[in-house]
Amino acid sequence: MKAVVYTLGCKVNDVESGSILRGLENLGYEVSREMELADLYVINTCAVTAEAERKSRQTVGKAIKQNPNAKIIVCGCASEKSPVAFAEKGDTVYAVTGAKRKNRVLEIVESGFADGTQGMQIEEEKIYEEMLLPECLKTRNFVKIQDGCNRFCSYCVIPYLRGRSRSRSLESAAAEILASTAQETVVTGIDISEYKDENGRDLADLMLAVKDADTRIRLGSMEVSLITERFLSALKQVKRFAPQFHLSLQSGSDKVLKSMNRHYTRAEYLEKCAMIYKAFPNAAITTDIIVGFPTEGEEDFIDSLRIVEEAGFSQIHAFPYSPREGTNAYKKYKELPFAIKKERVERLLAVGAKQKERYLEKFIGQIVELVPENCFDGYTEGYSENYMRVYVEGEMEKRPTHVRVERLFKDGVLANVL
Repeated sequence: MKAVVYTLGCKVNDVESGSILRGLENLGYEVSREMELADLYVINTCAVTAEAERKSRQTVGKAIKQNPNAKIIVCGCASEKSPVAFAEKGDTVYAVTGAKRKNRVLEIVESGFADGTQGMQIEEEKIYEEMLLPECLKTRNFVKIQDGCNRFCSYCVIPYLRGRSRSRSLESAAAEILASTAQETVVTGIDISEYKDENGRDLADLMLAVKDADTRIRLGSMEVSLITERFLSALKQVKRFAPQFHLSLQSGSDKVLKSMNRHYTRAEYLEKCAMIYKAFPNAAITTDIIVGFPTEGEEDFIDSLRIVEEAGFSQIHAFPYSPREGTNAYKKYKELPFAIKKERVERLLAVGAKQKERYLEKFIGQIVELVPENCFDGYTEGYSENYMRVYVEGEMEKRPTHVRVERLFKDGVLANVL
């Protein structure tokens, strides 16, 4: 029997799919992450944008074309948001399980598809759901420590789909990180800044618990509120901490931040950046910026352009605002014209590209640690601890290696092995 687990969306979805894959293997299935002929398809969907939802629905259609007689189970945020859109496909889609309780997928399969669960099974999840450990990848592994979100930003539908924040126990999370055999382990979740286990231990406590890990530790996306002297002090004690901070911004305008229900000002954001650079002088601060939010005027957008250089970002991800039904912004504001959003995204990306070059140029002549990932077109590629894309001529063994940065190259830097 063959099973395909196909993933759309974020790294959290990817980790959860890895757990489902391992569970299906334990049940005797041959498994794959690619869309191919199979007896069972598990489609792990995304709803962060309207386009992500559309692709999620299309993926179910592709599975049906691959094998009209296969069993299909749909899970994830898009099926949580619009379960009927998937369940209405009749006998083809066996079950729709939503974004919560993804272990339900394995329960349905283990029952032999005979436990009366056909149709919609959208359920609330109030405690952290422990899942099977996903496969540990050799180069970069992901460890999920938290799910859900309490922030309710006015543009975001995820808290309504994933539920409130809930965290894995420190002992369980630390054990998986310490056992990782990957060269690098990324700690991820929907909002890791809200990590707090049932005993009140937070992300700083978790970092101290894994400070002697052999794997290089990188953190996923974080919020401004997480950056405190105590947290930074804990990170400085981690033996192999990767000083990249993906610090969510979303807008450089105080007016827009307020209408987004983001609880900080641009001045406070820049103050947190300064704290990071003081603790980690070579740190990379990367970010996400939403362009064309309904309350964003031209001057507000200029504020976003300016903060790219002021914060010294090493890389930005810019996205046009996508209205999400059910959010406060969808109810309250009229969407800006597509042409305005498109033009602003292009301008922001151009400014971001120049700032990235300035950041990379600072490391010419410096020594960094490269974790090689791929060998392609005559070069070994991978990332440094501060998330620079590094290229080295020739093929290298996939182990951490110190290299000297020589010059800018492609989307990163060219380096030589010491």
